[in-house]
Amino acid sequence: MLKISDITYSVEGRPLFEGATANIPAGHKVGLVGRNGTGKTTLFRLIRGELTLENGEISLPSNARIGGVAQEVPSSATSLLDTVLEADRERSNLLAEAETATDPMRIAEIHVRLADIDAWSAEARASAILKGLGFDTETQQLPCSDFSGGWRMRVALAGVLFAEPDLLLLDEPTNYLDLEGAMWLEDYLQKYPHTVIVVSHDRGLLNRAVGGILSLEDRKLSYFRGGYDQFVRQRTEQRAVVMAEARKQEERRAHLQQFVDRFRAQANKARQAQSRLKMLERMTPVSAYEDRKEQVFTFPAPEELSPPIVNLDDAAVGYGGPPVLQELNLRIDQDDRIALLGRNGQGKSTLAKLLADRLIAAEGKVTRAAKLRIGYFAQHQVDELEVDETPLQHLVRLRPEERPARLRARLAGFGLGADQADTVVDKLSGGQKARLSLLLATMDAPHLLILDEPTNHLDVESREALLRRSTSIPVR
Repeated sequence: MLKISDITYSVEGRPLFEGATANIPAGHKVGLVGRNGTGKTTLFRLIRGELTLENGEISLPSNARIGGVAQEVPSSATSLLDTVLEADRERSNLLAEAETATDPMRIAEIHVRLADIDAWSAEARASAILKGLGFDTETQQLPCSDFSGGWRMRVALAGVLFAEPDLLLLDEPTNYLDLEGAMWLEDYLQKYPHTVIVVSHDRGLLNRAVGGILSLEDRKLSYFRGGYDQFVRQRTEQRAVVMAEARKQEERRAHLQQFVDRFRAQANKARQAQSRLKMLERMTPVSAYEDRKEQVFTFPAPEELSPPIVNLDDAAVGYGGPPVLQELNLRIDQDDRIALLGRNGQGKSTLAKLLADRLIAAEGKVTRAAKLRIGYFAQHQVDELEVDETPLQHLVRLRPEERPARLRARLAGFGLGADQADTVVDKLSGGQKARLSLLLATMDAPHLLILDEPTNHLDVESREALLRRSTSIPVR
């Protein structure tokens, strides 16, 4: 069991946890949810012992192994399959020792332990995991250096799944998976033999792959049984009860205070007024939940252009070599809402760059409306932000003529309040960086807004707000 007992932790004076407590039973699959910037990734670092608590304790059974996905698999000549096999350090160490051991007793112990951990089927298990994440048998023999960072992150995920730690911590694992890979991961996590805590803003995964939700809100942790939809219902019911109690108490306090104010100066009522005053002092306040504004995104409205705004006629595009995509024929009008689907590596981002005028067609014809403005949110655009600048400074650089109050209002329209506006980007959460990137992509009121994986770091409420906004962008 993972025990989180009365923990307190702050970042630069801002409390993330205050007396937070939770118990996760062994073998449970749990989704960790909370708004962007509340401290979900920080909690993982506290569990791993990378950060020091101010108060409280986090405990696990002795010798429990904690595993998570590394930031990036090294770009080495080691094959994908061998990289995953090496993730099980106990197996690798035992096999290496078996090559040099001379003591018959120790050799016997090694082989017993290898049998216990099913070492002889390791290659088949590792290969099956890689296949589930999109690597066929031939590809598994290629060196890691042949793959981009996103694909190597899949290899890192395969490695930690293969190692089967007692506590598996996954932070947004579906961000670098296609739809098929994400569905495979859901099924794998359901069958995982040990405890899993997964930070995810994928509502489908949180409904299908976990049996409990750990909610981080108001610097506290609360555990709910069931998937995400069940959690939302339970939380709504819980809040309704607390709010009703708070209103009832407020009415009772007002009634008592009214009596005190009216009769405390009258000698024949002074004792009763004093008694009610003491009742007010002894009354423990019921803490009502803070009212939370609905997540919104405020996109400026562009003027209307004559259709089509973009037209592809037998176009081909690539990166200087053979075309990645060819025979492209597509018409886009201003009121279109288009979802671009396909497996990883099939050219979705390449097509997005062509439409965004970031790549030039190698063949065919691309026609764009004369006054067309394009907003483009690239898949890795959050990595292109100036990490030592605040969101407000980003906007001041782009809009030096606008008053700071107007720029702050723009930031607030994307969920970046006063605190986030004056915090350097390096200290913002992934979701807060994504909101800033979305704001920068839409500031010029684009007629065509191209979003390449915009929801990777957004919390559930923000994802749904973006969906609502993207299906109702106005034209003036």
